[in-house]
Amino acid sequence: MRDHYEQQDTASVLFRYKCWADDELLALLAEIEDELPDEQLGAILETINHAHVVDRIFASNVEKKKHAYRDTGTSNTPTLTELSEAITETDRWYLRYVEEVEPEALAETIRFTFTNGAPGQMSREEMLAHVITHGGYHRGEVGRIVAQLSKPTSPDTFTGYLHQAEPRRRT
Repeated sequence: MRDHYEQQDTASVLFRYKCWADDELLALLAEIEDELPDEQLGAILETINHAHVVDRIFASNVEKKKHAYRDTGTSNTPTLTELSEAITETDRWYLRYVEEVEPEALAETIRFTFTNGAPGQMSREEMLAHVITHGGYHRGEVGRIVAQLSKPTSPDTFTGYLHQAEPRRRT
């Protein structure tokens, strides 16, 4: 018999973790934004903007829709407030998506075009995995910048999320 933890949908758990990790990072950045040197703040904003744009691109891809992005960034980097709102909205979209998508649809291979014009194809499940891993990579990159400035970093481990979200896992 499978226990409660095995019965949970892994994609839903991973996207709840992504929401948590993004929320924690954005809250930390809001607290320390005024203390960050302009160059480091610019690098942080460009990094999280890139991760967000890629999230939006793959949201279109999993739905087999065209997107308007021609690059994995934007010509003007949004403010932290603008990015926070957009990231939160996109994270919540992904969470709803993975909770509603039919399991058999995850295996479907979808053809799409990368922003450099190259053709690509991935299953929906692979695209969702890419969104999770890509975001984690860039949160880590931002965490490293913040740590080098001797500022506190936000929690960003999957196990940390699980133990905070479901404390009974510690027993």
